[in-house]
Amino acid sequence: MTGHVSEEQQLKVVVADDQAAVREPLAAVLGLAEGIEVVAAAANGTEVLAAVAAGPVDVVLMDLRMPVMDGIETTRRLAGEYPEVAVVVLTTFADDDSILGALGAGARGYLTKNAGRQDITRAIRAAAAGQSVLDREVQGRLLATARNKAPSPAPEQPLPEDLTPREREVLALIGEGLPNRGIAERLFISEATVKTHINNLFAKAGIRDRADAVRRAIASGLA
Repeated sequence: MTGHVSEEQQLKVVVADDQAAVREPLAAVLGLAEGIEVVAAAANGTEVLAAVAAGPVDVVLMDLRMPVMDGIETTRRLAGEYPEVAVVVLTTFADDDSILGALGAGARGYLTKNAGRQDITRAIRAAAAGQSVLDREVQGRLLATARNKAPSPAPEQPLPEDLTPREREVLALIGEGLPNRGIAERLFISEATVKTHINNLFAKAGIRDRADAVRRAIASGLA
């Protein structure tokens, strides 16, 4: 199902957070969003896996710090057992270990709890469509980490020569941490056109996701 869900279809979402004061209002608010149905609210990873097993589920909105089974281990289990279910992390933690741990486990999106309802619903829809979504703070952390660890500015894997100048511009702006909307505003084009450029450059350059794009932009000297 993942990668073929249109905005008109009802996305089935599990909200996971160990704090009822966060979990229940968040589930209620998301339940009011058009095209989203909250099918379960879970207090830990074990409850998430049970909800997904009962299915169907398209997206899990995942907290990281939970008892019994934390968000990273739950994400890893979902990636192995239910790869069609997308995970979007929503957490107060934006440290390197949390970000890299979650993305390495298979999370498709990573938001901090500063994100608004529109940001969260947009990330849920994007993840269900097979896209990666990282908020600005998270992209900035990845960018800084990659720069600090880069042994030299020389690219390990050169970008393909058939990338257009516009696709290189888009990759450079991804490397700066700009979301699609920011790229569209910077280049004076529509978000739909940005998505087309991203899809094309990802396919040409063999880029897996947004985090990989940030690394490739840095390694290629574009960011």
